[in-house]
Amino acid sequence: MVKKTKNESEEFENENVAELEEPVVKDEVEETVEDDTASDDEINSIVSAAKVQQNEFDWDKYEAEEGGYSQSERNSLQEKYEQTLSTNAENEVTEGTVVSISKREVVVNIGAKSDGVVSTSEFRYNPDLKVGDKVEVFVESLEDKSGQLILSHKKARALKSWDRVNEALENSEIVKGFVKCRTKGGMIVDVFGIEAFLPGSQIDVKPIRDYDVFVGKTMEFKVVKINNEYKNVVVSHKALIEAELEEQKKEIISKLEKGQVLEGIVKNITTYGVFIDLGGVDGLIHITDLSWGRITHPEEIVQLDQKINVVILDFDDDKKRIALGLKQLTPHPWDALDPNLKVGDKVKGKVVVMADYGAFVEIAPGIEGLIHVSEMSWSQHLRSAQEFLKVGDEVEAVILTLDREERKMSLGMKQLKPDPWENIDEKYAVGSQHTAIVKNFTNFGIFVEIEEGVDGLIHISDLSWTKKIKHPQEFTSLGAEIEVKVLEVDKENRRLSLGHKQLEENPWDVFETIFTVGSVHEGTILEINDKNVVVALPYGVEGASVVSHIVKEDGTTAKVDEKLNFKVTEFSKDNKKIFVSHTRTFEDEKKEEAEKQVKSTKKAVKKVNDNLEKTTLGDVTDLAKLKSELSKAEKENK
Repeated sequence: MVKKTKNESEEFENENVAELEEPVVKDEVEETVEDDTASDDEINSIVSAAKVQQNEFDWDKYEAEEGGYSQSERNSLQEKYEQTLSTNAENEVTEGTVVSISKREVVVNIGAKSDGVVSTSEFRYNPDLKVGDKVEVFVESLEDKSGQLILSHKKARALKSWDRVNEALENSEIVKGFVKCRTKGGMIVDVFGIEAFLPGSQIDVKPIRDYDVFVGKTMEFKVVKINNEYKNVVVSHKALIEAELEEQKKEIISKLEKGQVLEGIVKNITTYGVFIDLGGVDGLIHITDLSWGRITHPEEIVQLDQKINVVILDFDDDKKRIALGLKQLTPHPWDALDPNLKVGDKVKGKVVVMADYGAFVEIAPGIEGLIHVSEMSWSQHLRSAQEFLKVGDEVEAVILTLDREERKMSLGMKQLKPDPWENIDEKYAVGSQHTAIVKNFTNFGIFVEIEEGVDGLIHISDLSWTKKIKHPQEFTSLGAEIEVKVLEVDKENRRLSLGHKQLEENPWDVFETIFTVGSVHEGTILEINDKNVVVALPYGVEGASVVSHIVKEDGTTAKVDEKLNFKVTEFSKDNKKIFVSHTRTFEDEKKEEAEKQVKSTKKAVKKVNDNLEKTTLGDVTDLAKLKSELSKAEKENK
């Protein structure tokens, strides 16, 4: 191997470099020459010039000045370079420019080495976002594992949202929000990244029936209330509309006049009426002003969102309460009533309203007549109209009164049937027997109905010959059938006097022969009061006594349910009373025996006296002795 010296080696390297550089320079020159017709001489000339310039380059100076720039030039370039790069740090909010928008991503330039990507869903509240818009983003990471800049618009909004919301409230600023979903009583709206509450009443000036149509929409709102303690925000879309409507409302109200006909839209329907939107001003049609006829609910006449013509009936001084009418746009039905209709004519109609005192019957739309309960039946019993009719019934009636000026009419139903009292004397003559229905009780008797319209009274004293009835309920019950006999007819006052006991013969005519004064009968003590005693006698008859007359022969007083003999001391057919005594049964026997003894003694004395005249003087002594014995016996009997 031939060993080269140091100088030879350096010379060798320079020659090789020169050989290598020449074709390189030549290639570069050929690439820069755009004209394909250039000759080889021209190209060689350019290459020679480049080689000269290359050989003249001062490499030592380049290395000393670090790239060929002086320190002042380097500082200037460094300053310009730094201005082109962002100085943002992580976890800070900065402003960026939208570079591009796709369905899934929004590319934002914040001046960093690379652009950041934000999900399109974070801009749902702003459907008008376009390239070039300035947006705030939160720098989550300047460079992730893939070298990607990570940004979040949602977090940037959340960090500054409360400041913005408070500013919006203070400045009455209009803000945009995205309706996320519905909730109880309203909607949830995304405003600056905060979930705000939109009450249902604040969505629009008119009631909203379907909240779901607003879900997913971006709308303008006004912040109306903030609770910083609980982080609650309330927004309103209605407030934006009201400002415009207020001007319209003032203009409309200034032109309102009674009797004016306007077009309106049915805004709300209640049980008592209909609210009409007159173009920013609300008016009420009361249910009674919807139709000349009776209706149960306004929905029978109008529907929501329906356009109708209405007439202004009245309004207050401030014109804030406006009364409207719909039926007033059509003629009153009474004005079109048949002029030939008169009292006594028969009409047909439908029951529209019921009351205890009667029924209102509509014989034509808007024309009603009253059938009083007293005109529904010939019966005199107090009844409720509901016993005869109900709402919806089709009825026929007779016109009793007709007042066209007052627009009133009274009707009757019972007049379609003959009056049962016209021939009452023939059909229900005195003494005739009939079957009646018990209708009512009083302390003094029973009211019964023989047929509809024919009522009568059975007095309590005419229920039974023998039973003592304290109240008629003891004898029968309501609704029960009872046989009656007509005792008296009062056609003028429509009264019948009836009896039940009269269907049988008066047993007191027979009792008069059985319970003669002095007769003795077996009886059972039913009741013992302070002084009075009730005794059950044969044939279902009750006798009356006193406590002192139920003392027995041994001196004791009889008790309830004890059977004893009783002597009739008094009999009253008119008062239907029998007075009896047990004590008299044995006291009178003793008295009768004593009376018999006295009578026999008197008879013996008389006989002696008659024989005195015939006796001799010798018999006088014997006779005197006998007389003395008889006198002694008589004294003992007394």
